[in-house]
Amino acid sequence: MLDNRVAVPAVRRIPIYRRPGFLRALAPVALLLVWQIVSSAGLVSPKKLPAPSVVLDAGIEIWRSGQLADALLVSGQRALWGFLLGAGLALILGTVAALGTIGEYVLDPPLQMIRTIPLFGLIPLFIIWFGIGEEPKVYLIALGVFFPLYLNTYAGIRQLDPKLLELSRTLRLSLAERLRLLIVPGALPQILVGVRQSLGIAWLSLVVAEQINASAGLGFVVNNAREFLRTDIVIFGLLIYSLLGLVTDAIVRALEHRALRWPTSVDRRDIR
Repeated sequence: MLDNRVAVPAVRRIPIYRRPGFLRALAPVALLLVWQIVSSAGLVSPKKLPAPSVVLDAGIEIWRSGQLADALLVSGQRALWGFLLGAGLALILGTVAALGTIGEYVLDPPLQMIRTIPLFGLIPLFIIWFGIGEEPKVYLIALGVFFPLYLNTYAGIRQLDPKLLELSRTLRLSLAERLRLLIVPGALPQILVGVRQSLGIAWLSLVVAEQINASAGLGFVVNNAREFLRTDIVIFGLLIYSLLGLVTDAIVRALEHRALRWPTSVDRRDIR
């Protein structure tokens, strides 16, 4: 009697020490160890750079007081609304500028001029225009988010194969069909790069925005700690900003891996 069972190849398990997550964590862990050793040995003044253990104790102190949870909620809402506003405008205007000559010559030049203005230089103007409430903070974040995504969207659409666009005209596809079937899928890798860059800028812009008379949020906690010379709390707040950036970047990388299932680069193991 024939055995119809198909042999399933065994899945080779990758050792922990060769997994990407483990390898990526080595450098930050080594940096923390060096930081702890240098601070504990007294080579750096504790007032200027407290040890990681001291920073951790300060973070636990803020967490137990309830300040950290409230600050994260307020800052997260600012970053979210700023990102949604900036990203939405970037996708729309980047598409309009890339698809037509009117957008290229009328829309793109003034946007490129605005792009060269630093965020800090716009703070006084935003305060005059929008006051000292939440509006200038959200708009500053949106402006920081806008340009990386706009530039990548514009470049991604411009780099599409002209034959695809010619095919869409031959098939008489509507604009909505061209966007859904050809333009967005073709420019998606570049757009996702822009999303990752914009998320990083969003958290940097949040640091700048929360200097505008903030009465709540992570920036308020950091500024308040600075007034009382609590360097440990200041460093802890900056570490939280960086962790938020890493988490959001990891989320976009996971979405990118799921959306772009075709290989976009050469595997490093193939060139060894």
